Amino acid sequence: MHFTSEQRLDDGVLERDFSLGEVPGVLWTSGSAPAPLILIGHPGGFHKRLPRLVARARHYCAQYGFAVAAIDAPGCGDRPRSAVDEQYRADLRRAAQAGEPLDEILDAMIVPLVERAVPEWRTTLDALLALPEIGGPVGYEGMVAIGIRLAVLDPRVSAAVFFGQTFVPDSLREDARRITVPLQFLMQWDDEGMERQPVLDLFDTFGTKEKTLHANLGGHAGTPWFEVEDAARFFSRHLN
Repeated sequence: MHFTSEQRLDDGVLERDFSLGEVPGVLWTSGSAPAPLILIGHPGGFHKRLPRLVARARHYCAQYGFAVAAIDAPGCGDRPRSAVDEQYRADLRRAAQAGEPLDEILDAMIVPLVERAVPEWRTTLDALLALPEIGGPVGYEGMVAIGIRLAVLDPRVSAAVFFGQTFVPDSLREDARRITVPLQFLMQWDDEGMERQPVLDLFDTFGTKEKTLHANLGGHAGTPWFEVEDAARFFSRHLN
């Protein structure tokens, strides 16, 4: 892991950009060491510095003493998009504009993304846990498709907050039955891009004995800020 820049923010958080091979990332720490770690992932297709993601990360760090890290997923943020990535996005836009079913395109798009992203998260986790300021345990917050596979494969993940308003292929829904860590699951009741029932069915599928569904009125990007506080308390219970 190579740190490429750092700055002390006005809330006292130390923000450092890093690279790990071809994967760029950001690490936020508060100075309390060794700190539990939260891996925070965007809901897909966005930058690691998505403003609402950065706001959550800084809050967890400044107010609760967690270390928080984010990376750009393959084909997202500062990483180059392949011709295949661009074709998937073009097909998705065309189908959405035409009112056609999106499941087949999303399945073909998300399964390879998960297969590439999860090993990168695990390699990043190896490097982060080797830092003296980070001691674990580890939580994950973000895209549910990546989170399911990561929580199943990596025993270091002790708790998870999933953003439920993203498509999950059938193959990953089978993995959801193997989830055993405590889980908080967020959904937007009026999400313009997701029907409610598949999201509710996915929540029912998770195999963990400790799972909580938080459903709020509003569209896809309307998750209220108080859910950040609820997630912080959830992570505090399970990581501290």
